Amino acid sequence: MVDFRYAAETAERAIRTMFPPTPMLRNEHLSSRHNAEIYFKREDLTPVRSYKLRGAMNAMRKVLDADPDRNQFVCASAGNHAQGVAFVCCHFRVNGTIFMPVTTPQQKIQKTQMFGGDFVRIVLVGDYFDATLIEAQKYCSENGAHFLSPFDDEDVIEGQASVAVELMSQSSAPPDVIVLPVGGGGLSAGMIRYLSQASPNTEVILVEPEGGKSLAAALEHGAPTTLDHVDTFVDGAAVARIGAAPFQVLKNVASENVLSAPEDRICSTILEMLNVEGIVLEPAGALVVDVLPDIADRIRGKRVVCVTSGGNFDFERLPEVKERAQRYLGLKKYFVLRLPQRPGALKDFLQLLGPDDDIARFEYLKKSARNFGSVLIGIETTDASSFERLFSDLEANGFSYRDITNDDLLAQFLL
Repeated sequence: MVDFRYAAETAERAIRTMFPPTPMLRNEHLSSRHNAEIYFKREDLTPVRSYKLRGAMNAMRKVLDADPDRNQFVCASAGNHAQGVAFVCCHFRVNGTIFMPVTTPQQKIQKTQMFGGDFVRIVLVGDYFDATLIEAQKYCSENGAHFLSPFDDEDVIEGQASVAVELMSQSSAPPDVIVLPVGGGGLSAGMIRYLSQASPNTEVILVEPEGGKSLAAALEHGAPTTLDHVDTFVDGAAVARIGAAPFQVLKNVASENVLSAPEDRICSTILEMLNVEGIVLEPAGALVVDVLPDIADRIRGKRVVCVTSGGNFDFERLPEVKERAQRYLGLKKYFVLRLPQRPGALKDFLQLLGPDDDIARFEYLKKSARNFGSVLIGIETTDASSFERLFSDLEANGFSYRDITNDDLLAQFLL
C-alpha cells in the first residue's frame, strides 16, 4: 500500500505542471481583530478559482497512467467541479462530457465551456442535480466513460491533499490551527490524512453551512446519512450526504471540532471581505473566515491558516447577499403594518421613523373597503437598536404590525 503522504506529495508535483502553488497570505485585518496570526491559503486563486481541479487532475492522471488510450471522462456538476474537470480535460487533451442541470445559470455554463474549449461537451439535463447525476452515470455505463466523482473517490481525496502539501512548504513553522470548509468531505479528508503524518500537532477545525450539516449528521449516526433538507445557498459546500470514502477519515474527528455557520452571517462575511479586503469569496470560501469569532478563544495567540476554498461568486447574487447580511445584522426588517384608512394615518406613521431609518419597500397588500389596509414595509437603518425604538413607538401610537423578517414562508411570497 502506497504511503498517503508520499502519494499526496506525488500528486502535488504533478499538479505543478498545470498551475503554480496558490499563495498563503497573512491577513493583517483579522490578525489584529483576533490577536492571532491569521493566514489565508488562497484556493480562490487557482486557474478555476477553486481547489476542485486538484482532485480532478490527480484522478484523471492516474486513470491515464494506467490506460493511456482512455479518452472519455464524465462528471455531473453545476459548479466548481465542472469547471475543474473541464480545465483538466483541456490540460490532458482528452474528451469530457459534463452533465449539468437545465437550471444551471448561464454564467457557470459559459465558464465551464471556456475552460474546456473543444475538449468538453456540456449536456443540460434534469431540473435537479439528482436527475442530472443519474443521466451522467447512465451515459458512463453505455459508453465506457470514466466517471469523475467530486469528492467520494480515493484519488480525488489524494489530489485535494496537495493543498496541505503546499501549505506546509509555505509555512515557516507548522500551523497551530487549520480551518477547513466541509461539503462532500474530499478536501478535509485529504488534508487531515496528510497532516496526521506531516504535522500531527496541528489542530484542524471543520466548518459546515448551517443548512447542510451532513458531517455532523454522519458523526451523530456513525455513518453517512442523507439530510431531509439542504439549504443550497452555500452551493460549494451544501451537500445532502457526506462521501463514504471521506467519512472513513472524518469519522474520527471530535464533534467539538465540527462547527457550522449560518447562511445569513456568511453573507455579512462575504461583504466584509469584499469591502474591507477586496477579496472575492463564494459562500463556501467564506465559511472559514465566518467562523473565526466562534473560535476566538481557541485561536488567540496562535498561528492559524484558513483555506479559502473558492471565489466563484456570481455578482448577480450581490443584492441577495447584501439583503441577507443586513437582516442578520439587524439593520433591515420587513413588517406588515395595519394602517387605518383615514386621512393623515400615513403621515403619523412616517413621523415615527428616526433620522437614519430609510424606507426600502412600501407596498399596499390589501385595502379593505372600510377601516384598515395592510402595508408591506421594509426599513433599513444604521443602528439595529433603532428597531426597538420604532416598534415601541408604533405600539404606543396604536399601530398594529407583524414583523416578518425571519418568516421564510412569507418571505418567499412577499420579498
